[in-house]
Amino acid sequence: MTTAATAATAATVAVPVGVLAPKARLLPALAAVYRAQLSRARVARIPLLFVATFQSVGIMILMRGVVDGGGGSEARAVVAGSSVLVVAFVALNLLAQYFGQLRAGGGLDHYATLPVPPASVVLGAAAAYASFTLPGTLVTAVFGCVLFGLPMGGLWILAAVVPLAGAALAGLGAALGLLAPRQELATLAGQLGMSAALLLGVLPAERMPDVIVWARDLLPSTYGVEAFAETFAPHPDWTAVSSWDLGVLAPAVWGCLSLALRHLGL
Repeated sequence: MTTAATAATAATVAVPVGVLAPKARLLPALAAVYRAQLSRARVARIPLLFVATFQSVGIMILMRGVVDGGGGSEARAVVAGSSVLVVAFVALNLLAQYFGQLRAGGGLDHYATLPVPPASVVLGAAAAYASFTLPGTLVTAVFGCVLFGLPMGGLWILAAVVPLAGAALAGLGAALGLLAPRQELATLAGQLGMSAALLLGVLPAERMPDVIVWARDLLPSTYGVEAFAETFAPHPDWTAVSSWDLGVLAPAVWGCLSLALRHLGL
């Protein structure tokens, strides 16, 4: 009896233990999340992108009644701020709501069961939401140039401003959604963040008190607005655009995304 039991135990021990599949690498997992989010956003977010563009165009039409055209600093600020506002609406506001809903509905638990790095969840979703901002931003910028009589030769800077501002604001939106204890608070935080981007980005900085200007400097989208507005000047200071505005915006991308990754909790 003892011999049979020993043989059975040996046979049990001899059975190889199943090995789990290796964890997915960051870039392939990021690409998979990006494609999934892009497919989802293609249907659900295009109407909201239209709303964001229509909202920014409406703000420019309203501001045209109080701001003169002709290429002045105020006109440049209105057009640049309204264009970047499209990015803020999609990348900050909608992403804060998305991650708040994902956390409240247990979606993060679903991602936790998958062999994907946590960074790919935030980066993939942020990249997908930011991708939809370029068409609306371009339409808003062209309409603003026509409305305020600004040159269009510098619109190429949007190829740098939109990805950088979109990634920074998407990371900030993801952090707001993940930090909020409830879904309703995540929605509120996203709305407040978009309102801050509206008030601090569209209104000319020279008309604001010093305290508001300091708060404006803390918002990542401000540097995208400044970089874009500078291209409308008769003689743009490209050194300031590349070394200061975009130079500050690039580290802001990693700062906001790192904040989101820190609080992802996967």
